[in-house]
Amino acid sequence: MKATQQLHDLGQSLWLDNITREILDNGTLQRHIAELSVTGLTSNPTIFNEAIGSGYYDAAIRAKAKAGKAGEALFIDIALEDLRRAADLFAPIHAKTGGVDGWVSMEVSPLLAADTAGTIAAAKDIFAAAQRRNLFVKIPGTPEGIPAIEEAILKGVPVNVTLLFSREQYLAAAEAYLRGIERRLAAGLDAVVESVASVFVSRWDRALGAEVPAELHNRLGTATSALTYRAYLDLLASDRWKKLAAQGAHAQRLLWASTGTKDPKLSANFYVEALAAPGTVDTMPEKTLLAFAKDGKVGAAMAADGGDAEALLAQYARAGVDVDALATKLQVDGAKAFVDSWNELMRRIATKSAALAAA
Repeated sequence: MKATQQLHDLGQSLWLDNITREILDNGTLQRHIAELSVTGLTSNPTIFNEAIGSGYYDAAIRAKAKAGKAGEALFIDIALEDLRRAADLFAPIHAKTGGVDGWVSMEVSPLLAADTAGTIAAAKDIFAAAQRRNLFVKIPGTPEGIPAIEEAILKGVPVNVTLLFSREQYLAAAEAYLRGIERRLAAGLDAVVESVASVFVSRWDRALGAEVPAELHNRLGTATSALTYRAYLDLLASDRWKKLAAQGAHAQRLLWASTGTKDPKLSANFYVEALAAPGTVDTMPEKTLLAFAKDGKVGAAMAADGGDAEALLAQYARAGVDVDALATKLQVDGAKAFVDSWNELMRRIATKSAALAAA
């Protein structure tokens, strides 16, 4: 049995952190679903930027530019065309799991990160334009994004909360989700609006590099994840959540993101193996997915009590690492990186459109 199937049987959903028209056209995504237990996918501007740079979208860009589309509107059209096709491939999984699994994701413009009202409006527009029930709108879990997450849930828009790094950031996103569901119930609305909370893992270790003692290299990402997982389980065991679940609400699932290794000395399977946790999602770059399917090992599930995470974090503190400050920095830097990727994507689309029009 493939390691991917074993992980699926453990109770974790495996999603692909990639979407291109090419893997839709050549059947690669369908094979990943059939052979590697993939049950959803995520996307981001960097992924689309690289795909558009390959030339595979030239005909689509030319046609849309000729029809008067440009910039963000052109990109959203192209992205949603791909994501609708992917969503249709995952539709049987979505139906079989009662809407819990089988999702694709599309994010709002990161230029709206500090604009709560603009983010809410964009989230509603993207979900409506997608015309697919199994499409998450990605909203960053930044301080400015938290109110938008609550309002989106209230309005019935499924949300993938992104850019979470710490337990505290996760809990803020979970609180926004709970408030959104509670407000829906108070208004007499259906309690079911799906959501995932995406916690980024490997960026912790890349940020520190070799700045800490050797015994602490590449351990901070999994330590903070372990604490977050414990908080996730504690929330699901709380009276507040049980009351909502009794009224039909579905849990906001914890999703592990940034699970590809950055340190060449690490096994490609390092984070995937360490983050095996029932009831969660792991979204993997294609390279990581294939490596794990080939020679990954599924051992014991993550400890419900966080294992030795608290002791490890105490070691980091003694080594001079301010984990809370680093979590804030990672979120701020991540938001900036998304803006940079978005701007690069818009420049590429403008350049492509002009070159194709002149050709």
